Amino acid sequence: MMLTGIKMAFIGGDARIIEVVRYVSDLDASTYLFGFDRLSLSFPDMQKVDLHSTSLADFDVIVLPIAGMDDEGRVDAAFSDAPLRLTDEHFASISKNAPIFSGIARPALQAMVRKHGLQLIRLMELDEVAILNSVPTAEGAIAMAMERTEITLHGATCVVMGLGRCGYTLGRMLSGIGANVRVFARKPADLARIAEMGLHPYDHDHLIEAITDADVIFNTIPAPILTADVLTHVPRSCVIVDIASAPGGTDFRFAEKRGINAILAPSLPGIVAPKTAGRIIAQTIVRMIQPPVNTPGGI
Repeated sequence: MMLTGIKMAFIGGDARIIEVVRYVSDLDASTYLFGFDRLSLSFPDMQKVDLHSTSLADFDVIVLPIAGMDDEGRVDAAFSDAPLRLTDEHFASISKNAPIFSGIARPALQAMVRKHGLQLIRLMELDEVAILNSVPTAEGAIAMAMERTEITLHGATCVVMGLGRCGYTLGRMLSGIGANVRVFARKPADLARIAEMGLHPYDHDHLIEAITDADVIFNTIPAPILTADVLTHVPRSCVIVDIASAPGGTDFRFAEKRGINAILAPSLPGIVAPKTAGRIIAQTIVRMIQPPVNTPGGI
């Protein structure tokens, strides 16, 4: 189905959002870009607009960056030198029929949406987005590990912290390239799944055992898990790639003090595969804003 007549506002974002704009433009949507003054590309029926004095009342769809809006109202805008900030007046002008898409939603964004009775869709909480997004995330994390080690990951001891969407994909990919994969999880069902996958499950009581000879640790848990106490058992030669949401789950200060190469690497899809990540987001947005198809016979 086409998006003819649909007016979409894109407020800030990175290269992933550009792919969304490209996708919906091909479906004949009218796109209005806020915070893209340094963007050199142009698409049919696209306009660059100044946010500061603009009402958002006329738009059918609002798209925020994957990082959403911070608690001061600021919005990431990779293609603008000027700061971008949403105010209460902006939210008050948005139609209650216009869905707001955001990757995540911090407390301030949630509060604004509640205050004005608006629709908020958190894309990164949708399985259809998060599962597919785990592929570029895992590929990026593995690439970072390869760049920072002097060994092949084939035959290396790799520990994956957590069996969420990214942890599951990471474990499968690492196993596929011949790594010795250990996966830490808390839930009995997750531990059973790890064993079923042919990987090595470790629970909380055996965490230290899992990491004492690790070559690479991939953390996906957005909570303090690789604490100073835990890191004392990690080899100094180990590389840690933490892909959890900032501030991650690693004590980076202590890791540096101990001489461990640890890096926080959230939002990897936007860095390593923005076209793929943008298309995943675009397809979901389009599916959710298109009206349902009436099937003949009411089926």
